Amino acid sequence: MSYLSADAIFAADDLQREAVEVPEWGGTVLVQGMNGTDRDRFEAQMVNENMSGVTKDKALANYRARLSAACMVDESGKRLFRSDAEVKRLGEKSAQALSRVVDVASRLSGLTPGDVEELTGN
Repeated sequence: MSYLSADAIFAADDLQREAVEVPEWGGTVLVQGMNGTDRDRFEAQMVNENMSGVTKDKALANYRARLSAACMVDESGKRLFRSDAEVKRLGEKSAQALSRVVDVASRLSGLTPGDVEELTGN
């Protein structure tokens, strides 16, 4: 059996992308799964400084917008929404539209409802 080298792992194009039709917005967005660093950063927003879960309400505040913003990219892979102000504005968009993006973002990032429960300690 042969094993992968570090170079082979680094060379692998392993971030999946998927086009998502969002009729509420009048078009299609490109959703990319999070890399390990981005997923860790996203999950860190769901715990307090002691690394224990925060209340579910606080952890899930603007969850759809935060996850959508973390995963919607342009054709070069650059995130469309980067500032807190943009994420907040995104959260004011249709919940149904955001849910379309979140469903795909969760799947491509390997993020499950159980992960959220574990992080919030609920």
